[in-house]
Amino acid sequence: MNARCLSLLVIAGTTLATQAADLNAGKAKSEQVCASCHNVDGNSTNPQYPVLAGQHGDYIARALHDYQTGVRTNAIMAGMAKPLTKDDIANLADWFASQQSGLNMKR
Repeated sequence: MNARCLSLLVIAGTTLATQAADLNAGKAKSEQVCASCHNVDGNSTNPQYPVLAGQHGDYIARALHDYQTGVRTNAIMAGMAKPLTKDDIANLADWFASQQSGLNMKR
C-alpha cells in the first residue's frame, strides 16, 4: 500500500472516530437536557413538543443558538439552551439529525 493511500485511510478513520464520539456526546446531552420533552432519540410522543429526529442538523443548531440569544422566544427552550456550549449544540444537532424520524413523510 503506498504512503498516500495509507494517509487517506488514517485521516478517514480519524474523522469517523471523531463523528462517533460527537454522536455519543450528543446522545448523552440529549439524555440530560432534551429527553423529558423530546425523548432521547428526538421522537417526541407529546404533540406539544416537536419531533427532532431526522431534522436537518443546521436547523437544530440555528434554533438552539437563536433560543440562547433571544432571537427565538420560548421560556422553556431559552432556559434549556442557555447553558449549552457550541460543542453541545453541534453534538445535539448531529445526534438528532442522525436519528430515524417516527413521522411519515412524503418524498
